[in-house]
Amino acid sequence: MRVRVLGCSGAIAHGCRTTSFLLDHDVLIDAGTGVGDLTLDEMAQIDHVLLTHSHLDHVASLPLMLDAVAARRLSAGAQPLQVHALPGTIAALKAHIFNNLIWPDFSAIPSAERPLMRFVPIAVGEVLRVCGKAVEVLPAVHTVPAVGFAANTPSGHWVFSGDTGRNPAFWQRVNQLHVAQLVIETAFSDREEALAQRSLHLAPGLLAEELAQIDPGRRYPIYITHTKPAETGLIMDEIRRFDDVPQAADHPRHDIRWLSAGQTFEL
Repeated sequence: MRVRVLGCSGAIAHGCRTTSFLLDHDVLIDAGTGVGDLTLDEMAQIDHVLLTHSHLDHVASLPLMLDAVAARRLSAGAQPLQVHALPGTIAALKAHIFNNLIWPDFSAIPSAERPLMRFVPIAVGEVLRVCGKAVEVLPAVHTVPAVGFAANTPSGHWVFSGDTGRNPAFWQRVNQLHVAQLVIETAFSDREEALAQRSLHLAPGLLAEELAQIDPGRRYPIYITHTKPAETGLIMDEIRRFDDVPQAADHPRHDIRWLSAGQTFEL
C-alpha cells in the first residue's frame, strides 16, 4: 500500500497544508487543505473518505473536492463518494457545512436516491473494508467526537493517531498490532502545554508520556504531524531533547522522524 502525505500541518502558511493522507489512489484519510494539491483526475479516483473528526483543518477540502469532481463523477455514472465518520462527525457536517447555506447538501444532489456523496457511520473497533484495504477505527480523545485509524499493509499497520490528548485506550490497542509506522500529532510546544491539555492535543512532554506506553522491546518509525507552523522548530527541538535522555534498557531511544507534505511511503 502506498501512503501519500498530502498535508500534515496544524495550520496553513506558505508550504503548509493541513491534514490529509491518500492511501493508494482511492482512499483519503481526512480532507484538509492538502487535497487541493491533487489534480482533478486524482480527485476523481477517490471513492472513500475516512474522517477522524469534524474540525475544519481536517474537512476543509471535502466540500470543495466534491464540487470540483461532481460533473466527472456524474457523467461517468460513478457510485456516491462514501464518507466514513463517527455519527457525531456526520451530524456536525450536516448541520454546519452541507446545509445549503455554507455549501450545497451533496448527500441529496442530484437526488437523495442517487447522491454525489453518502455518509457511512463508523464506530471505534470496527474494521472498514474499503477498496481492498482493511482499516481499523481506533479511539481518540479530543474536544469533539474523534478517532484514529490503523490501515493493514503487507509491511504491518500504518497507524494514525488523529487529533488526540492522553489516550491509554489507543496504546492498549496499538500494542496488540504489528506496527510498520506510527503517525502521531504534537500540535503545541511545551511552553503551551496548558493550551494543549485544554484543547486535547499533545505537546512534547505529553508525547513523551504517551510514547512511554509502547510495550518494551517494540520499536518502529514514529512520525510527528500536526505541528503549528510558528512552533514547528521549537517542537522539534523539545522532542529531540526528551528523546536524547537515556532510557531504561528495555525502553531504548525512539525512532522519531518529521513528517512533511509530499512524502510517499510504500508499506
